[in-house]
Amino acid sequence: MERLASDLLFNPTEEHRMLRQMVADFAAREVEPQAALHDHKGELNVPLFRRLGDLGLLGITIPEADGGAGMDAVAAVIVHHELAKYDPGFTLAYLAHSMLFVNNFYHCSNAEQRSRYLPRVLSGEWVAGMGMTEPGAGTDVLGMGTTAVRDGDGWVLNGTKTYITNGCEGHCFLVYAKVEGRITAFVVDRDCPGFRTSNHIDKLGMRASTMSELIFEDCKVPCANVLGEVGSGLTHMMRNLEIERTTLAAMSVGIADRCVDIMVRYAEERHAFRQSINRFGQIQRYLADGYAMTEAAKCLVYNVARDIGPDVRNRVGSDAAKLFAAPVGKQVADYAMQVMGGAGYCKEFPVERLWRDAKLLEIGGGTIEAHQKNLTKDLTALLARG
Repeated sequence: MERLASDLLFNPTEEHRMLRQMVADFAAREVEPQAALHDHKGELNVPLFRRLGDLGLLGITIPEADGGAGMDAVAAVIVHHELAKYDPGFTLAYLAHSMLFVNNFYHCSNAEQRSRYLPRVLSGEWVAGMGMTEPGAGTDVLGMGTTAVRDGDGWVLNGTKTYITNGCEGHCFLVYAKVEGRITAFVVDRDCPGFRTSNHIDKLGMRASTMSELIFEDCKVPCANVLGEVGSGLTHMMRNLEIERTTLAAMSVGIADRCVDIMVRYAEERHAFRQSINRFGQIQRYLADGYAMTEAAKCLVYNVARDIGPDVRNRVGSDAAKLFAAPVGKQVADYAMQVMGGAGYCKEFPVERLWRDAKLLEIGGGTIEAHQKNLTKDLTALLARG
């Protein structure tokens, strides 16, 4: 039977289709039942996180020869899309580990470093994260103040990173610091002398993933933990931001997808004035507009993902995808809450949690204002080149 063009966009190969079905089944069976509890507790479900390792998802973009799944950015989008339907906070922990650490680490590490870290981060034995944002430097990454100074056979790091996902559970972090003004990437383990993390930073949404500061006070890091060349960190960072932003956009699509499903079902089942509330024009607007917005965001995100890879730069596409998709998750969750009325506002139903979770996607991984700035700059440069 001939496949629809839209299906070819979302599931370009049979392998992608099988991946989607596996993750969707896992998410409905194992992620959904624990989501509300871990949101309430503000804790990452570490045993469930390690199940992602059992399924081969923690190295989704890593070549099979090195223990990964050997798949592409579209596959990464599929996983984030399907997981986020049920627990965006848990999905954020997955993104920080698999995209911000594992994917980034792989493409700027050497064989010796991979042999030390990949087996343990791909299995989930070690939870990982990435440290870029600082108390005084977020979008302005060049303004970071964390420094690294060579000292004998190692490096000494000083500074603080903040709002770091997986900070509480993480064993290893990809950390950016300046060496004589040049941004350089290091892997810092929890047992490095002079390294500690703050208490958990409580937050509005995405509560099933934790957040803390990473604090370096004369922190000693071995020379073997420098990733790539000294001063090459900015290149690594910019390359990885593209898949990060696209998978964050996919999370927003997942939130919107779930909210559309919830409100369509609720509007059919809920009766007022002796008829289903989906007979009323005000409700029809939320259902129809929410669906159209979700489908538009979904198509953009999957289309952009086809043109992202370790050797393919696509900042215009990834910025556009996140700029457009991030507000969609929040807006469609808001529509669903409005359709459900008081029920939508109560914790008995998942909409209020999805609504809280959605806001982070307009901030994390680049604010919508940063995407607007990047797109204006890049589109103007493209215009100048003809």
